[in-house]
Amino acid sequence: MKITDIIQHLDLKVLSGQNGLSNEIKGGYVSDLLSDVMGNAKEGEIWITLQTHQNIIAVASLKDIAAIIIVKGADPEKDTIEKSNTENIPLLGTELDTFTIAGRLFELLKKE
Repeated sequence: MKITDIIQHLDLKVLSGQNGLSNEIKGGYVSDLLSDVMGNAKEGEIWITLQTHQNIIAVASLKDIAAIIIVKGADPEKDTIEKSNTENIPLLGTELDTFTIAGRLFELLKKE
């Protein structure tokens, strides 16, 4: 499933990284601890977090994460947006909390 499909089905807002919207999603990962994501997230997953600082892009780039969903309507910092655009890693936003968006993503990916 492509990120554009995820955006449409989960009603996500594209915050930055538009050049990466054709990335394929292989699964999802939920964590707010960068070291946990570095140690356990897999290539092609979509990462759900409430973190907004630029280090999330560095971790996503390191792990070849397909995209990041920022929850609870949090706005990414300016340098996070710039790095997202440079690295072609889409930052997506939702007003939903982590539990709700993770459940919806799981149900969506399970249908494939």
